[in-house]
Amino acid sequence: MTPRPTVALGILGPILDRGEGPRRWDQWRPTVSLFQHSDLRIDRFELIAEPKFKAITKTVSADIKNVSPETDLSLREIQFDDPWDFEEVFGKLHAFAQSYPFEPEEEDYLIHITTGSHVQQICLFLLTESRHFPGRLIQTAPPKRGSSNAPGRQSVIDLDLSRYDKIVTRFEDEAAEALTFLKSGIATRNPAFNQLIEQVERVAIHSRAPMLLTGPTGAGKSQLARRVFELKKARHQFTGPFVEVNCATIRGDGAGSALFGHVKGAFTGAESSRKGHLLTANGGVLFLDEIGELGMDEQAMLLRAVEEKRFHPVGADNEVESDFQLIAGTNQDLYQAVSERRFREDLMARINLWTFKLPALKERLEDIEPNLDYELDQFTNQTGAKVSFNKEARQQFLRFATSPQAQWSGNFRDLNAAVYRMATLAAGKRIGSDIVKEEIKRLESDWQSKPESLTSESILPKLFDKEQREQLDLFDRAQLEFVLQIAKQSPTLSEAGRKLYAVSRQKRKDSNDADRLRKFLLRFDLNWRSIQTLRL
Repeated sequence: MTPRPTVALGILGPILDRGEGPRRWDQWRPTVSLFQHSDLRIDRFELIAEPKFKAITKTVSADIKNVSPETDLSLREIQFDDPWDFEEVFGKLHAFAQSYPFEPEEEDYLIHITTGSHVQQICLFLLTESRHFPGRLIQTAPPKRGSSNAPGRQSVIDLDLSRYDKIVTRFEDEAAEALTFLKSGIATRNPAFNQLIEQVERVAIHSRAPMLLTGPTGAGKSQLARRVFELKKARHQFTGPFVEVNCATIRGDGAGSALFGHVKGAFTGAESSRKGHLLTANGGVLFLDEIGELGMDEQAMLLRAVEEKRFHPVGADNEVESDFQLIAGTNQDLYQAVSERRFREDLMARINLWTFKLPALKERLEDIEPNLDYELDQFTNQTGAKVSFNKEARQQFLRFATSPQAQWSGNFRDLNAAVYRMATLAAGKRIGSDIVKEEIKRLESDWQSKPESLTSESILPKLFDKEQREQLDLFDRAQLEFVLQIAKQSPTLSEAGRKLYAVSRQKRKDSNDADRLRKFLLRFDLNWRSIQTLRL
């Protein structure tokens, strides 16, 4: 099969390609050297040259014909008023690429990037990388010192970086470091969470669009948002700060001022101007946790600020500008909030481009052990005291922590508090079985005394679709939700019944709590097994 013709394209170098007299053959001239390599056949050469360099062009063209008579040479004149002006050079080379009759199915193309100004070389690279020049880059280099090999060296650069093992390894190592950083160095074992973090890493590096982090309270939304900021700042994507705001704490008349700032005299008591969180976050990240708590007026102003990077401080006649990336956090169902007209649909659409749901701790039981080590390290960093478990105590705590009895209603906040308490009480910097037993009792007591905290995420949508839920009375929905929470936290049907009927069972002769609970569940076509196998 006859090989396809090879066509090379290059720019004349008025300095490096210059040469006169017989001694010019002793010097390295990049354009001429391209044709002195016996292993490189070029069937046609498109030489781009400025009209003012006619003498050099004539000499170079004649020398190419001398060393490679089989090569057809075409001269393409382009006038660069300033070969160091990026806009001019790129525009003229782009126009040339658009008008040239490339036939990539019939010919192979090589783009020579050794000659011309640095700007011209960069533009050739960019236009080849973008496939305006549908070829490969070829680079020539002078001979090594001490060598009389005038042709020097040539190498083809493949823009598919996956072909370069060392480059690929470098990118893979960098990506692995980024993933470890986002996970705070914790060797997580949960496949779904690791996949989520990989997606966050890709989005964090390549996008400044708003991100929405959802999940129950204590799942780590705030920590992840800060890590995203620190990762992007390390890569010089931000110059501004990380500003964290809990929207639940700024509800009411002061919310607008806190977020958008105000001018002096804007309202009674405004004796001086206030910058506001959005302006403070200029050049950085604004993390609005519990964004569902914002009032409708603040939501409207926030939407404009995110879309246009401009807004009015309270009481101001003139707009201010702030270019920040928004990361929002919520433990609410914002779609439900939209349907109930508590959250703006247009704002939801704007912040919902990249949504990541952080799982509860109970969904990541395999990650409790590495997080246990992480919390101990954090305790050491905060207090300077190195504390560890003895082997029996560690196994004892992990058995409880990964059992159905462990509710972890506060998620990682509960785990953090538990480790901090045990480490503080550890005599001789070793946590023993007695301390673990005491902590287990404390956790169980806290969880039993605060059942309302267990309903941070509804179970009903996982068992009933929207239409089925709407067929239930609000009273039945609330009652069933609470029963399901208790059932999910209990190891047996009987224990769940004892918790739910602890008072009324004292007045009954037959205290078959399991049967009462079973009959209650049957009213909704549910059974104990369907609840226990439900993955939250």
